[in-house]
Amino acid sequence: MSKNLYIVPYDFTPVTDKAIEYALHIGKRVDTEIRIMHLAPDKAKGMAKVKLLEEVKDKLNVPANVKVTTSVRVGNIFTDIGKIAEEEKAQLIIMGTHGSRGMQRLFGSNAMKVVTSADCPFLVVQKTTELKEISEVIVPIDLTKESLQIVNIAGDMANIFKANVHVLAEKQSDQILNTRIQNRIGIVSKSYEERGIDANIHFVKKAGSYGKKIMQYAKANNGGMLAIAYHSESLLPQFDSFAQNLITNKAGLPVLIINSKLASALYF
Repeated sequence: MSKNLYIVPYDFTPVTDKAIEYALHIGKRVDTEIRIMHLAPDKAKGMAKVKLLEEVKDKLNVPANVKVTTSVRVGNIFTDIGKIAEEEKAQLIIMGTHGSRGMQRLFGSNAMKVVTSADCPFLVVQKTTELKEISEVIVPIDLTKESLQIVNIAGDMANIFKANVHVLAEKQSDQILNTRIQNRIGIVSKSYEERGIDANIHFVKKAGSYGKKIMQYAKANNGGMLAIAYHSESLLPQFDSFAQNLITNKAGLPVLIINSKLASALYF
């Protein structure tokens, strides 16, 4: 049986070490190949990293059902990781972000720019992300059809961890909008019911920041992972504060995210 392929972009910083650790954390539960990948600006600099990357791999405690490989490619994280993931038929990219303070770092505020370069789902972790059992996956949706593109992916991740799913939506005072969000919730509920996934539906008040309410709900309900579909009309999507604030959340929760504009297939 062929294994899943998870790609971990690696730049020899602690947060990308955490991304490897989290990939192995998932790998305990599902047969997978984890490919640690370094993107170098040119061939000479890439060759200098080959041995170092192997040394990183050799120090890992790898579960029996996981195969870890390394790869050094010439390219740029912002333009090439999506192409590589498609070429290699990867199911997931597990990426580290330096958080909101690392504005000039490779995976800092530019994390969204990387996410929007690929149609493969990302799992974004921070240096503070804990390696723990995930019992509750929080899935916020909104009035758009695009937001539903995370539903099946989140369900697959919930199945890996044998976790419950919490679907969040904002209450709507307008009758037409209320009907629309109820229809969205109906689609999600039916999808999870057909897959035997325990899904809790919760509506939050419309007033105030949706992002803050998501994090408050996660804290109150032992949320261990967030799952969102990114969709924005912004010409500079990396500045979208909603998604950016979630992937750099202060609780350090891992965030499963897909660029819904580019999504055309289901994963896992």
